[in-house]
Amino acid sequence: MQRIRLRYTKRGRLRFTSHRDFQRAFERALRRAEVPMAYSAGFTPHPKVSYANAAPTGTGSEAEYLEIALTAAREPETLRVLLDESLPTGLDIVDAVEARTSGLADRLTASVWELRLDGVDPADAERAVRAFDAAESVEVQRMTKNGVRTFDARPAVVHLETLSETADRPTDQPCAILRLVVRHVTPAVRPDDVLSGLRAVADLAPPVPAAVTRLAQGLLDEETGAVTDPLAPDREAAEAFTTADATAAAKAPA
Repeated sequence: MQRIRLRYTKRGRLRFTSHRDFQRAFERALRRAEVPMAYSAGFTPHPKVSYANAAPTGTGSEAEYLEIALTAAREPETLRVLLDESLPTGLDIVDAVEARTSGLADRLTASVWELRLDGVDPADAERAVRAFDAAESVEVQRMTKNGVRTFDARPAVVHLETLSETADRPTDQPCAILRLVVRHVTPAVRPDDVLSGLRAVADLAPPVPAAVTRLAQGLLDEETGAVTDPLAPDREAAEAFTTADATAAAKAPA
C-alpha cells in the first residue's frame, strides 16, 4: 500500500467552504481522477483519507494537509496534477510527496497566519500588538457547544507583529496587516481568539471582519520561531532512497 501526502489551499471565496464541504469535493475528485484508493473495512467502507488540523471555516489557507492510501503505486506529481484538475479553482493541490516517514500530524505543531484588518490604522495595531506582547496573560472567551469557555490565549502566541503597508490596498483607506505565529495547543488558539485578545488589552476593534489566511503550518523551531515544511522529511527520505538506488546500480556488475 502506497501513502501520498498532499498540500492544498483554500483561496478566494472557497475559504468559506467547511471541512465537510472539502471532504465531499475531494472524494469526488478522487473518483474523477480514477485514483486507486484503499478503503476501510466494515459495512460502510470509506476511502482511506487522513486530514490534519483543518483551518476554520471562513479563513483562507496556503497550507492544508492530508494523506491518502492507495492500492497501486502512482507517481506523486502526476497524481497531484490529476487531482488538482478535478477540484474547483481555489481548492488547489499544490504539493505531493510519497510518505516515507511516520507522524505527519505530529509535525504540525504551529501555524503562521496573516490577518488583514481593513479600516484599522497601522499605528493603532502596533500599539495593540505591543500591549499584547507585554501582557503575561490574555483571557478570552469562546462560545462552544457546552457554553462559554474562558482561557488564556497568550502562551500559545510565539510571535505577533505588524507588517509594512501593502501596495494593493486602496490608498484612501487605512489597513493594518498582522503576522502571527501560534502553537497548536489544547484548547486551540485561533486567529479570532488573538483578535479578541487585542480587543481586551488595547480596545482594538476592526470595523469589518478580518481577512485571515494561514500561510504555513509545520514543526516549530523553538530557537528561531520559524515554522518548517512538514513534507521536507519525506522529500529527504525519497532523495536518500534514490541516491542509494543509483549507488547500488553503479556498483552492480555489468
